Amino acid sequence: MTTVNPLQALRAAQCPAPRAAALPRLLLAGATGALGNEVLNRLAGGQRYAQVRVLAREPYAAAMRGVQLQQVPPAEPAQWPALAVHMPAEVGVVMFEPPRTFHQRERALWTPEPQQLKALAQWMRGCGVQTLAVVLPHDMGSLPQAIKRGLANLDEQAVAALGFERLIFVRSARAAQRATPRHWLQRVARMMFSALSYMVPDQERPVRPLHVARLVDAALQKAPPGIHVAAPELVWRAAQRDGLDAALQAWLE
Repeated sequence: MTTVNPLQALRAAQCPAPRAAALPRLLLAGATGALGNEVLNRLAGGQRYAQVRVLAREPYAAAMRGVQLQQVPPAEPAQWPALAVHMPAEVGVVMFEPPRTFHQRERALWTPEPQQLKALAQWMRGCGVQTLAVVLPHDMGSLPQAIKRGLANLDEQAVAALGFERLIFVRSARAAQRATPRHWLQRVARMMFSALSYMVPDQERPVRPLHVARLVDAALQKAPPGIHVAAPELVWRAAQRDGLDAALQAWLE
């Protein structure tokens, strides 16, 4: 029978327990629309972040547990002051879907415009963000093959040069956003050419916001250091049954 030395037991009881790794803090811009709401619910409900702060234009009571609103000035992001030293963030997520007018909460939130990406990313970098995920919607079938898996423009290249440890671009397809023509001939022509939308491959069609949110969440957990661009085909593949793990492995290996 093994005996325990009382002195050793006393010393072991007095030793401090190993500290668990601190959870990162998340800063989210554009938590609006069906996609933004789904991503917010996914990230805030996963309990993988010590705090989730959502950029807002005006005060509003956040109803979700662990979610706080971070009110920003009406000026452009380039003129925003950095967050206080005692409340930095390590992870940032940016989305561009406009708020739904019938959601009071979404009308209070701040949503960036695509041309504000560079300034917003620079502000987040100054707030301590090391990992940035950007969900970039585009009209389905409109992306040239050459930029599906790379940086699409000078703004994205400028964001890549800011020194993020991990930079994730998710190119999510959406239905084409077109204004209704006023002249009847234009409407007839639009109806005739709309048949071309059926020629878009399935792999470039929009997927449900739930699937995009799952991909963003998984990429934030598993992406190694570096720049990672998810092409529309990969987003579609990840949305298929049991396709998320395979898509992540092919993308992030």
